[in-house]
Amino acid sequence: MPEPTNKPTTSRATRTNKRNRKKAASSLRSLLLLLICVLVAGIAGWKIVTNFDLVPELSQPKVKVIALHPEVQSKMNTLIRQAKDRGIDVVITSDFRSSAEQDRLYRQGREDPGNIVTNARGGQSYHNYGLAIDFALLDKSGKIVWDMEQDLNDNGRSDWLEVVDLAKTLGFEWGGDWENFRDYPHFQMKFGYSLRQLQQGKAPEGSITEPLEP
Repeated sequence: MPEPTNKPTTSRATRTNKRNRKKAASSLRSLLLLLICVLVAGIAGWKIVTNFDLVPELSQPKVKVIALHPEVQSKMNTLIRQAKDRGIDVVITSDFRSSAEQDRLYRQGREDPGNIVTNARGGQSYHNYGLAIDFALLDKSGKIVWDMEQDLNDNGRSDWLEVVDLAKTLGFEWGGDWENFRDYPHFQMKFGYSLRQLQQGKAPEGSITEPLEP
């Protein structure tokens, strides 16, 4: 009597699962191909639109900011007062700055004598929209200093960083936290506005502005 052979068998369920996986893989490939085609078509369409100057121009600003924003002014005064209560004398070295002034500052250390103090040209700084201030401290002799180690109130903490903590509590962003160009004397309030929006003439409510000349 012949011995039975042990041949592997494939159940109907297994065969069905294999067919389903093949269908799913085929559907996924089709979907990816469709997405690639849509992406390529979109890029081609954008090039056609831009080549024929069909992209609408950005809205041109109708007003310009001419002074520090009132809320920034108020928070700045509070910062000076709170620092004074801790025995720290804060000096505001810059607040609102026109675009022309910003350009002059940008040229310093490049075309003009002095050290480079900014990477922002006119219109590229929150100072130009009344939303930023720069500060320094007074030393024992009453001289303006940018000394980040000074501790005149003798509490074991840098006066500079104490001012930074106070400013952050008031809602200021500190330039010393930036990754690319750390601006240690700089505070600003964005009110949710990007530089792009500000350059288009948008401004936080309460901004002090005047109409641009036609």
